[in-house]
Amino acid sequence: MGYDVSFHPISPEEMREWYFTPLTWIQQGQEEKVLALAAQYGMEDFYAEKYLNTLRVGAETEADELFDKSHGFYIAVIQGFFRDYYYTRGSAFSFLVEEKPEYRRYFTPWTQVAPPALPNPAENQIIENYSSGVYLSPEQVTQLLKDMEQDPKVLEDLEGRWSNGQLAVLKKALSAAAKSGVGLLEATEVVEPNPISPNESTSYSNLYHCDRDGVYLYIDAVSGQLADAIGKNEG
Repeated sequence: MGYDVSFHPISPEEMREWYFTPLTWIQQGQEEKVLALAAQYGMEDFYAEKYLNTLRVGAETEADELFDKSHGFYIAVIQGFFRDYYYTRGSAFSFLVEEKPEYRRYFTPWTQVAPPALPNPAENQIIENYSSGVYLSPEQVTQLLKDMEQDPKVLEDLEGRWSNGQLAVLKKALSAAAKSGVGLLEATEVVEPNPISPNESTSYSNLYHCDRDGVYLYIDAVSGQLADAIGKNEG
């Protein structure tokens, strides 16, 4: 799968504080409240403006648009202005649950998180590029970490999906969420690393808040593929 998947530690309360409530401010023409909130968290002006612009786009979302492709994605973007997030190339809970539906026990649907004022339909998983994926509540994050340590089957299933060192990145994301007492939101293409020219990587959020471990794994994998391809051509 050619997805750039990121994992964003955030609680339902923070979703309200950072996204759902500021969305109503935008709709009421109170943009200065958004900038005041950004300042309260010490956000640099450049990112405060990006935050504000993301909320402006969110405020124009129609009620029939998929939540995953709109509000869910924007929540993942705005999380990265406030806190670190984590990257793995092509590995997602959304893809795991398609093969193994029993993993739904670790995920919380948007209907339990989003305010009733946003009735957008939701798939509750990655459906295409630029969308949110599953959401693990704070309790589900803790449970999954525990099960990874105590249930060999869970560990095996996750290793099958997050291979070549990526499982360590997923565990780092889960551990960071657990340490902060928050949940974990999955999304695609919030950040798009450029494995050939890392300095040309892009993010809708704050690129500097993206944990580097998963990006380095991606760069190494692509370098290895290029070396193989060059070796075959020369052979």
